[in-house]
Amino acid sequence: MARRPGMAELAQAAGVSVATVDRVLNGREQVKPDTVARVHEAALRIGHPAARRIAPLAADLPELRFGVVLHKQGQDFYKAFAEALHRAVAAAPGVRGKLVLEFSASQSPSDMAGLLRSMAGRCDVLAATAVNHPEVTAAVEDLKAQGLAVFSLLSDFAQGVRAGYVGLNNLKVGRTAGWLIGMAARTPGKVAVFVGGHRWHGHELREAGFRSYLRECAPQLAVLDTVVNLETRQLTYEATLGLLARQPDLRGIYVAGGGMEGAIAALREARPAGVALVVSALTPDSRAGLAEGVVTLVTDTPLDTLCRDLLAIMVAAARDGVGPNGIQHFLPPDIHVAESL
Repeated sequence: MARRPGMAELAQAAGVSVATVDRVLNGREQVKPDTVARVHEAALRIGHPAARRIAPLAADLPELRFGVVLHKQGQDFYKAFAEALHRAVAAAPGVRGKLVLEFSASQSPSDMAGLLRSMAGRCDVLAATAVNHPEVTAAVEDLKAQGLAVFSLLSDFAQGVRAGYVGLNNLKVGRTAGWLIGMAARTPGKVAVFVGGHRWHGHELREAGFRSYLRECAPQLAVLDTVVNLETRQLTYEATLGLLARQPDLRGIYVAGGGMEGAIAALREARPAGVALVVSALTPDSRAGLAEGVVTLVTDTPLDTLCRDLLAIMVAAARDGVGPNGIQHFLPPDIHVAESL
């Protein structure tokens, strides 16, 4: 028979010490309610027999339903994002958190607006990744009128209506990418930039930062017309091969959003000399690309930190409301090169 998990396994699953688990189980000292809730959730998750004993203690916390809408359910980045959200909800301070997670089937503004409206009544506070479009803004206005605070994630939208933004400073991220490619390019030439679409506010800011840095500090590099890849692998792959064929003096490629797998595959196949590649998420594909020398730099979103901060902000918004100026919470990106792996 398989051995049942013990106190050490429960402590590890809950992210606390064995002594804390002992205090929860045996009532030796008073334990914070959110810590009790975290141990209870972990006990349920790993099948620890003490879950039933802890349940009455955890029930004293108020329940809070965290609504989150993301894109691209099949992409490694969004899979990791969903896993980080589950961990953060389990550890949310002072509440019994419940995650209501949905994925949008497309980048269409009407699809996203409809999905946002469908979250009304299903959650107590909402966060989403969405394009910046009047239809999305109208949906956020409707939700706000119903008393539901909506936060934008990663790429801002509905400015002046949404409750706040949580993510990277995308203008600085774009300038960082420009700095790296400016440093890596040994001779004058061309540089390409990919965005998911022109309605992604975060991509627009990254592109603006990228172009402004190169214009100011590396004028020997000419930035080509922006390529829209709809964050898809195949479009990025084909467009990258086309760029390599048409631009023999290509010196760098910046994929500001999704679809980087296509650029990595194209560069791996063509093996051009002297082309730097900067991408925007550390995944199995980009990690392998760094190790092989195909990817030069990854500007990654620290998902665990983002989700922990987001949940704390959402708890405060549900409890105390949001001020008239909203919330803007920037996190520094994680920077990865081959030597840092």
